[in-house]
Amino acid sequence: MERRNAAEAPPEGAAVAVGPATPVGFGYSALDEAKRRAVRRMKTLATGLLLAVAVVYVLAKWAASSGAGGWTGFVAAAAEAGMVGALADWFAITALFKRPMGLPIPHTAIIPTKKDQLGQSLGDFVGENFLSGDVIRLRLRSVGISARLGGWLADPMNADRVTAELSTALRGALTVLRDTDVQAVVGEAITRRADAQEIAPGIGALLEKVVSEGGHKRVVDLVCGRAHDWLIEHGDSVTAAVSGGAPGWTPRFVDRKVGDRVYKELLRFVTEMRDMPEHPARGAVDRFLKDFAGDMQSDPDTRAKVERLKSEVLGRGEVQDLIASAWGAVRAMIVAAAEDERSELRLRVRSSLLSLGQRMSVDGRLQGKVDGWLEGAAVYVVTTYQGEITALITDTIAGWDAEHTSKKIEAHIGRDLQFIRINGTVVGALAGLAIYTVSRAVTG
Repeated sequence: MERRNAAEAPPEGAAVAVGPATPVGFGYSALDEAKRRAVRRMKTLATGLLLAVAVVYVLAKWAASSGAGGWTGFVAAAAEAGMVGALADWFAITALFKRPMGLPIPHTAIIPTKKDQLGQSLGDFVGENFLSGDVIRLRLRSVGISARLGGWLADPMNADRVTAELSTALRGALTVLRDTDVQAVVGEAITRRADAQEIAPGIGALLEKVVSEGGHKRVVDLVCGRAHDWLIEHGDSVTAAVSGGAPGWTPRFVDRKVGDRVYKELLRFVTEMRDMPEHPARGAVDRFLKDFAGDMQSDPDTRAKVERLKSEVLGRGEVQDLIASAWGAVRAMIVAAAEDERSELRLRVRSSLLSLGQRMSVDGRLQGKVDGWLEGAAVYVVTTYQGEITALITDTIAGWDAEHTSKKIEAHIGRDLQFIRINGTVVGALAGLAIYTVSRAVTG
């Protein structure tokens, strides 16, 4: 990567170009670049400390050869051991990211050469230790999601927020759905369900119950009343129709007499049927409806006729258009209710959320059920798709460029690793001094 000073560093969060080999989505941010500068500073410090102990070693040896005294041996031993410790740690740390001095030494440049194996190991580690069913259950159980969710929903402000979000989602879903598609699905579903289920026995049982309870009498009253009113209003038309149907050889006044007589008898019959609850015709209607209800439940011919009639009715275009148009009315009603904050729909949803939250916050049995559902769902997802989740880690790392992966990792942990070099120099010097001191004490 091309070096930049602090004044040229891009703003925080901006990606820093690293050349055409940089993988997509794997660029260096300003934070990465700042960390790399810190790593370079620590490298300079660690290398400077190595050079310092080397200079001390040379000076100590020169002083010893000049007869400066026995202390020079202690200093030289400490400096020599410090150099060994510094060089050993430098080699170990450098071997993680590249080959030291470019030499093809075995087991060096570990991150660039073992990147895919490290990614596979990381994926396996995550899968075994974080994506196991027992771990997921234990973690979710310790969190107590149901109790927390219940307490959160019991707050009216949170219930209002959830209600508003649900209303927005509902409106969005209804907006995305195409009316023609939904109408086709609804029409097909209703038609298929109606075709698959025989309706005659159900209608027959319902009609039998209505007749036994006398519920049909109001309909008969209505028909008789409307028939009476129609006859009063259209008496001339009835008389003319009867007279017009008489043979041509009968006298005209006879035809009128017959027509008038028929009209009066018909009006008398309808009036009596309207005003007399025990009229024989009403009894005949009761018997007919009762027999028809029984036939629809037990007579094969009657049931077949009803099914044919049902198919003919459902097959008419007007009926299909009516079924399809029902969706538009339902959709408009739902959208209007979702938009209105004071609509019955939103008030009921809000009330249900508050009630659910209050119950979940105090009802231990409900909490146990909800937690069990959540744990079961989470465990199912994790155990079923564990391979896909860990593959995301391994495949992502496998797709990274080895050189840039090594540089990025070094930028994040390299500063701490340089402290190891410094510590190695200091600890090595102290160890060398201790060993030299003990050896001098033993020998003499």
